[in-house]
Amino acid sequence: MPLDRSLIGTTSPELVVDVERGRLRFFAKATGQTDPVYRDLAAARAAGHRDLPAPPTFLFCLGMEVPNPFEYLEELGIDPVTVLHGEQGFEYLAPVYAGDTLTYSTRISDIYDKKSGALEFLVRTTEVTREGELVARLTASAVIRNRTHQEAAA
Repeated sequence: MPLDRSLIGTTSPELVVDVERGRLRFFAKATGQTDPVYRDLAAARAAGHRDLPAPPTFLFCLGMEVPNPFEYLEELGIDPVTVLHGEQGFEYLAPVYAGDTLTYSTRISDIYDKKSGALEFLVRTTEVTREGELVARLTASAVIRNRTHQEAAA
């Protein structure tokens, strides 16, 4: 069943999350960041940062802090077996540091199809703010294989 285009603009509950030094260090190590500013507070401050900065893509992982990050798919009636990760985009507007409290506001920003409806794309945009200041915009696309369409073609 095709996704209803009227879902565009629908929002998810906001997520408020704290950025912790230990979590930043762990993420930096796990992603192979070699710059000491991501692990060492003295190095970060010597480089002009007020605390440890968030490594690239950290905001995406931090945004997955909800108990069931894919619950929105279930709420839309989408079978997770039919979903593939399509694309991820990051727009950074200000640095994020340990000690920051961030608010994630997510909305469905687009729905479109390809291959005569066999593939649907669900695009979600998340605005990340710190004390009301927009610090980043994250975009994620999920590709949904339309099983009804595939069964009809068989």
